[in-house]
Amino acid sequence: MRASFVAAILPTTLQLLCQRMERALDAGMEILALASDTCDTWVDQTTLHALALLEIGNLSCIPVTKGVTYPLVQTPQRLSIWQQLWGRLQWQGVFAPENLTAESLGADPTSGDPSRISRSAFIEGFPNTTALPGYTAAAFMIEQVHAHPGQVSIFSAGALTNVATAIRLDPTFAPTAKELILMGGYLDTNLYQLQSPLAQDISSDFNLLADPTAAHITLTAAFPSISLAGNVANQQYLSPAQRAAVLAAADPANPYARLLESFELAFPLWDETAAAVMAWPELVTASVVAYADVDTAFDGPDLGRLHVWAEEFAPPHTRRVNYVLGIDQEAFYERVMHAVAHPPKAC
Repeated sequence: MRASFVAAILPTTLQLLCQRMERALDAGMEILALASDTCDTWVDQTTLHALALLEIGNLSCIPVTKGVTYPLVQTPQRLSIWQQLWGRLQWQGVFAPENLTAESLGADPTSGDPSRISRSAFIEGFPNTTALPGYTAAAFMIEQVHAHPGQVSIFSAGALTNVATAIRLDPTFAPTAKELILMGGYLDTNLYQLQSPLAQDISSDFNLLADPTAAHITLTAAFPSISLAGNVANQQYLSPAQRAAVLAAADPANPYARLLESFELAFPLWDETAAAVMAWPELVTASVVAYADVDTAFDGPDLGRLHVWAEEFAPPHTRRVNYVLGIDQEAFYERVMHAVAHPPKAC
């Protein structure tokens, strides 16, 4: 076995779960499970999206483990007050005000009752399967790193609540894993945000802001290796021509290629970039070693923001991370397009 991994997911954005999953399968990795989270929407809705996206590809043999419902500290009310103090966010994820009209038109639930399900959001179809019984996402990750010591890659493209919970439940969890790969951790994006509301959206770093406390716990845990795809994940976009090429090469019955038609080309290939860094580390052309932590201070504008230091200036509690600066874009697009056009037909 080359490696196994558990993925924390954000399927609701149609930064497609299936695309990230295919990166790993195409690279010969074994997917132990997907873990749902509360980030773009509540965990119940996220869980159902994960199940549905596996089901349409005949991949329901990959289990889905349900994550934690609430972030460790962050709440809709808390983030609302923070925005009054430090400025409005273009993208508020699950903490956006409840909007039942938008939900009826296809939006995922935000704020309000976390058990609320919006069926209109399931363009992939509503699932007939259920999450793995008897497990939380954190408990499953703990079990698997001990079943495969030194082999399990933890991949997170969402909030880090599940990973932080596992760290707190079991002090040996992090050092027993192989590595941690995160999508998130933007640096020096403040000036870029002035360009447009879309630029503010793209650089919000919501994966960290959704649960800054969990991000702090995770990045300071004793994982043997931590890699961050931050700014580099904002550099890859799918062009109309590339999408057309994937659709032309794909089997007409390929459900994931069909979903690609709904992909919003204005947004970067965030999670696909991070997944590619995990699946094909040889794609990395430039990186820097740093010591990192996430700001948890409510009384400042940097809540949920990554900070990095050189080793000689780093606070003693921080840990070494590999911050990816660049990837081989030609090879990246080639592998992404192949994986989506020719997905696995079964586990």
